[in-house]
Order: sequence, then structure tokens, then C-alpha cells
Amino acid sequence: MEKIINLLEHHYMLPTNIMWLIFAILIFVLLFLDLFVFHKKSEEPKIADTLKMSIYYILIALIFGLFIIYEKGISAGMLYYTGYLVEKSLSMDNIFVISLVFTSLKIPAKYQHRVLFWGILGAIVMRAIMILVGAQLVSNFHWILYIFSFFLLYTGIKMLVSGEKESSLADTRLFKFIKRTFKMTRKLYDEHFIVQRNRKILITPLLFALMLIEFMDIIFAVDSIPAIFLITQDVFIVYTSNIFAILGLRALYFLLAASINRFTYLKPALAIILIFIGSKIFLPYIGIKIEAWQSLIITFGILCGSIILSLWNRQPSVK
Repeated sequence: MEKIINLLEHHYMLPTNIMWLIFAILIFVLLFLDLFVFHKKSEEPKIADTLKMSIYYILIALIFGLFIIYEKGISAGMLYYTGYLVEKSLSMDNIFVISLVFTSLKIPAKYQHRVLFWGILGAIVMRAIMILVGAQLVSNFHWILYIFSFFLLYTGIKMLVSGEKESSLADTRLFKFIKRTFKMTRKLYDEHFIVQRNRKILITPLLFALMLIEFMDIIFAVDSIPAIFLITQDVFIVYTSNIFAILGLRALYFLLAASINRFTYLKPALAIILIFIGSKIFLPYIGIKIEAWQSLIITFGILCGSIILSLWNRQPSVK
């Protein structure tokens, strides 16, 4: 163990720009394999395949965490894993929304992966912009972390006390705005997002679904990005943990979409995680200091506990 610690402390550390380059190449390779190797054809995904892909993306994210530990130290690695776990947990909300979008627009399962692929690609770009803006704000106005904290506390408490309300996607302002702004055909034209009919450019339900998913991801990022900045202000850790969390979202969606409503305690658990992260900045004032590894254990424990409790108390459906 001592030799391992010495190796971590005394090895040649890569410059930050080289680490960014390695990350960029890895993401490019993953996206290329996803689009041109694993999913060359539009077909309905099988449960076994989605399970393998979910494990595949999780393993890559975990291995990248070991790379961060090697380059930046154990504490940085724990912060990365905590950020990844928090972002992965909060992305569960995306699964609810994605399922609602596809159901409302009647998008066949064989075309859903194409929509989600471009949705993830858009999320990679949008989160980069939002994280860079957030980093500049934190760097120039450190007190904004306290605003992030109050925002997460408010969001978490609101999630706990407010009941779940069933709402129709067609009743939302976002749905009505996109439908009013763009001319859309209700017919699907294979994998096409845009078609030309009678000299008019029309968007298909696939592009409509993509727009809704992209806009909703931005809304969810308003919660998740302040959360990760309260865990660490290292932009490399913030962005990489964010991207690895959403990269496997497609496979996770196909794996859990049919059963996500069974995890009845997941929403309260996410609320508690937000409250925990939001309160961390104030704990040193009362003499409590939580280390990076302790944050990881607490977050992991809350999430796993909610899943186990949901499965334990699950009631058989009555037909």
C-alpha cells in the first residue's frame, strides 16, 4: 500500500490541457462506436443489450475515476465519483420526462435511440456552456455558492413536501410553444428529422421529441450544475462527471423506462441528496466537516437505500 501511495504522489502528472485532450478523444471514440458500430441500424433495443451497454458506460466512468485518482489524487477521485453519482441520480428525472415525450408523440422504440443520441450530443455542448458560465461566476463571485446552496435546499424541500402531480405533456407551455413556432407533420418518415412536402419544410415527430428533450435537459441542468459546483469547483471534475453521467442515459432509459415508476422512494431520496449537498457549505460553521469520501458514502447510501426500500415495499399491480 505504501508503494502505491508513493507512486501516486511522485509520478509525472499530465498537464491539464493533455487531460482535457484525453477526455475529448475518449468521448469522441465512445460516440463514434455508439453511432456507427453498436447501433448502425434502427431497431428496437433488447433488454440484454441495454443492460450490457449500461454496465459498459458505468465501467468506463469508474475507470476514468481511477485515472483522475492517479493524476489528481485520491481526494479528487472521491469528488469525481460523488459528482458522478449525484448527476447519475438526478438524471433519473430525465428518464421520467423522456418516457413521457416518447409516449405522448408515439415514437416507436426503434427510432428512440436516434433521438436520444442527438439529444445527448446536444447536452454535451449545452452543459459545457453552462458549466463554463458557472465556473466564471464562482471564480469571480464566490458568494454565489451560497445562492446555489439555498437554491438546492429550496428545491429539495419542495420535492419532499409537494406531492406528485400527473400532468399531460400537451398541456405544457414548452410543448405549445414548439408546436406553434414550427410546422410539423404528424407522420413519421423513417429516421428523418426534417422533410419537405409541397415546397414546405416540416419537422417530424422525431425532431419535435428531440427539441422537447433538449429543452428539458437544460431545465434539469439548472438543478444538477449548482449541485456539482457545491461538491467541487474543479471544472475538469465538474464537466467529466457530468458527461459520463449522461452518456449512459440512453441505455439506462431503455433498461428502466418500463419500471421506473416502481421506484417510489427515488424522488424523496433525490430530494434528500439535494438538501444534503445544499447544507454542506454551512456545516463547517457548526464544527462539522465532511470529507470527500464521506460525501460519497452518504450519497451512495441514500440512493441505494431508496432503491432497496422501493423494491421491498413494492405492491403487485391489480388488474
